[in-house]
Amino acid sequence: MTQPVAGRWWRLRERTADDSGQVTAFAVVMTVALLAVAGLVLDAGLALTEKVRALDIAQAAARAGAQELDLYQYRTRDVAELDPNRAATAARAWLASAGVDGEATATTNTVTVTVRRTSRTQLLQIVGVRQLAVSATATATAVQGVTGPNT
Repeated sequence: MTQPVAGRWWRLRERTADDSGQVTAFAVVMTVALLAVAGLVLDAGLALTEKVRALDIAQAAARAGAQELDLYQYRTRDVAELDPNRAATAARAWLASAGVDGEATATTNTVTVTVRRTSRTQLLQIVGVRQLAVSATATATAVQGVTGPNT
């Protein structure tokens, strides 16, 4: 005796409709994706904080270097020019006193300081990213005859 078509379909459905384990794979993939996004948010925020610190240090070192005027030029010609060697040395000394590695260069008009730092990651270590490199550059200019803000 043959079974009705509806009965055969139901047995086939019972054998093939077992979806156990499919939600587990989805949950694992989504969990890893959410951890990666959370890691990007947290660790990018920490790296941004480290970049702000590096910029603050670079600006302070550049200002320290910009105070090293060429006194001979200032006294004889009344011109505020920097002594490039002393300005770069003063900026490097400020970096050293802050315990930071960086570079400082100077011309007769400007002092440029670059600070490079690393930010250790918290969550991105899960995917193998141990640290993020950040850098900041600041320039200070020797100005004569300042009469107000931004002039």
